Amino acid sequence: MRVLITGGAGFIGSHLAEAMVARGDHVTCLDDLSTGQAGNLADLMGSPQFRFVRGSITDQDLTAELVRASDVVCHLAAVVGVNLILDRPIHSIETNVLGTAAILSACDRFKVKLVLASTSEIYGKSEHVPFHEQSDRVLGPLSKMRWSYSIAKALDEYLAMAYCQEHGLPVVICRFFNTVGPRQTGRYGMVVPRFVRAALAGEPLTVVGDGQQSRCFCDVRDAVRAVMTLAAADSAVGEVFNIGSTREITILALAERVRAVTNSAAPITFVPAEAVYGRGYEDMRRRIPDTRKIRAAIGWEPHIDLDDTIRAVSADLQGRWSSTLEGPIRITS
Repeated sequence: MRVLITGGAGFIGSHLAEAMVARGDHVTCLDDLSTGQAGNLADLMGSPQFRFVRGSITDQDLTAELVRASDVVCHLAAVVGVNLILDRPIHSIETNVLGTAAILSACDRFKVKLVLASTSEIYGKSEHVPFHEQSDRVLGPLSKMRWSYSIAKALDEYLAMAYCQEHGLPVVICRFFNTVGPRQTGRYGMVVPRFVRAALAGEPLTVVGDGQQSRCFCDVRDAVRAVMTLAAADSAVGEVFNIGSTREITILALAERVRAVTNSAAPITFVPAEAVYGRGYEDMRRRIPDTRKIRAAIGWEPHIDLDDTIRAVSADLQGRWSSTLEGPIRITS
């Protein structure tokens, strides 16, 4: 199978590329390297089954050329991370909306199946957990830029489903819940690599707020397995699926677990959310997926334990210790 992965030099994209090449697929990765890293694809660069193209998903001519040569497109290119979205809102919105529009237009033109990466941010600040695919969305006011990512990704989903309904374009939507693992950078606020990096360095693991906000962390290897299976399943076309773990953990408990797994004596400290994000920032206390739909559709459920994921992240960070990928520690959930 010929696969195009947008955002292929990113965290999830690079793992997906490796798994698909290992399966025997021919994979092309498109990435502008604005947040992705070419080094994430180092092990694939010599493979005859792999091709890397540096470019933007908003380049319609390039996008059309690559889509035309593909059997399926896995669209993972997006601006992610709370810090980046708050710091560069125009770039974030334009990339997430206009880039997806360009990909969808090309897929429609050449009738190429699209797997669209979406997010648990779709559900906003609803307190009715666990979230199932038909759950209502609860968002804050438009005056708070924090919700722009959720709105942009919702527009991506609406546009993809519109192409599916009006033009018959085969589309599958994957909503990721806190995917974690090696190669994930903490630069833009991802909590697990931030905690692990701090623990290894003997620096404080800084918890934003009271630490009682909870999340469910899914290993990237499990998430990739779900994407690959959904991409091949005809029955998944026109459907939306949550992809995530249902094992809930508070951020404070996560910090304690990271210290235990890495055998670190680093202290845990707390900072108010206002000190990190500014006054009025809204966080979700709990974010838990309902995964019954994907389990019924393809029999998928995550298998990798969080401790194993922490160990993998630790090993990866130690191997990259001299890398410049990590910026100043600014830990968030």
